Amino acid sequence: MANKQADEPVLSGHITIDGLEGRYARVELPDGTLEDWALASLPTGVKEGDVLSVHVEGGDLDIEIDHVETRRRRTRAQAELTALNGDAPDGEITL
Repeated sequence: MANKQADEPVLSGHITIDGLEGRYARVELPDGTLEDWALASLPTGVKEGDVLSVHVEGGDLDIEIDHVETRRRRTRAQAELTALNGDAPDGEITL
């Protein structure tokens, strides 16, 4: 059985900012679970809906806003909402 090397990534992927509350951000992990993380531990200027690229290697944590993935997901969500609104009788879905 091979041992893990110290510099092998422990975690690498995307998390999504689900909400901001005071000094905390509710983040959605890749498996769909939610956790509260200190806002101070995240990149300056994060907003709800931002996608963050997270990489842990050798004990070092690197988190940055993935602007390309954030834009891609927002565009896809807007397209889905527009399609849903197109099927509504008055052009908009009312909740």
